[in-house]
Amino acid sequence: MEQTEKRELLSLTPSELEAWMLSVGEPKYRAAQLFPQLHKGVSPDEVTTLGKSLRQKLAESFSYHLPVVEQKLVSSLDGTVKYLFALADGNCVESVVMRYDHGNTVCISSQVGCRMGCKFCASTIGGRVRDLTPGELLGQVIAAQKDLGERISNIVMMGIGEPLDNYDNVLRFLHLVTCEQGLNIGARHISLSTCGLVDRILQLSQEALAITLSVSLHAPDDETRSAIMPINNRWGVDELLDACRVYFARTGRRISFEYTLIAGKNDSPALAEKLALVLNRHLRTREETMPIHVNLIPVNEVDETGFRRSGKAAVATFAKVLESRGIRATVRRKLGADINASCGQLRRNRQNQT
Repeated sequence: MEQTEKRELLSLTPSELEAWMLSVGEPKYRAAQLFPQLHKGVSPDEVTTLGKSLRQKLAESFSYHLPVVEQKLVSSLDGTVKYLFALADGNCVESVVMRYDHGNTVCISSQVGCRMGCKFCASTIGGRVRDLTPGELLGQVIAAQKDLGERISNIVMMGIGEPLDNYDNVLRFLHLVTCEQGLNIGARHISLSTCGLVDRILQLSQEALAITLSVSLHAPDDETRSAIMPINNRWGVDELLDACRVYFARTGRRISFEYTLIAGKNDSPALAEKLALVLNRHLRTREETMPIHVNLIPVNEVDETGFRRSGKAAVATFAKVLESRGIRATVRRKLGADINASCGQLRRNRQNQT
């Protein structure tokens, strides 16, 4: 007889868990006993408030797997922790926990690999293997929190993969991780980064989520952007910024623009001027003025790309030009410099070893 694949317990909402309890003759309050424990990293077998027969039913119907710590690096400089997590099928993803005065932030992956093909990114080398399930997305947060013994209060979806290319699973994850019965991390403490899938940005704008959207722009014009980001061949800069304007109009949530500075590619004062011009033209209209913030990120140097970081003087000049045109610019502080905390490289090293 062919065995049906078990459903993933961590991907269920409280109401879905209640419905299942009722379907097997259990009172629905059992779901309220189980759901919070699952989100603390406690397996159903360990929830002793449930009877043995119920735990057996759960084992027969569902799977429960947290990502396993395959490798863990801790920065001696700032306490940043980088994890290489092994999933149930043997694939690996990376997560990074960053420590700030306002709490711990975890940067999680949304896919195994990535098919977006951004030229400067280690995560996309080798392409996309598969999407992560809602439970695997949630599992990274739970596993990191359990390993550290400290609460995770903020989430950044900026690890391996393009979150909006895994739209349905990411959306379910966002509802699960903000659930009061579970981790209860507020939507305003979650940031989602996209390379610019315009159709999904417009779809997300109608979901009534209070998350922060970060758009990886990295260039002010189509010629420069298409050379480093293939997604720009489908949706150009003008179309992307128009979608950002719509997103802000519908949600009232400001968008953060990420700009990776690559020496000799996109870091000239002239391109800074052009960036200020295009942002102001699209996002500051007579009808509505959107607050604009550009986060400047000196590129993470990856052997396969050959790209090099912009010098401090070039970064400072770029930021000064933007500020002079009324655009707030900050330079991202590099955390975990001694452990190569940017995503994609641990997984890449593991692939090269096998």
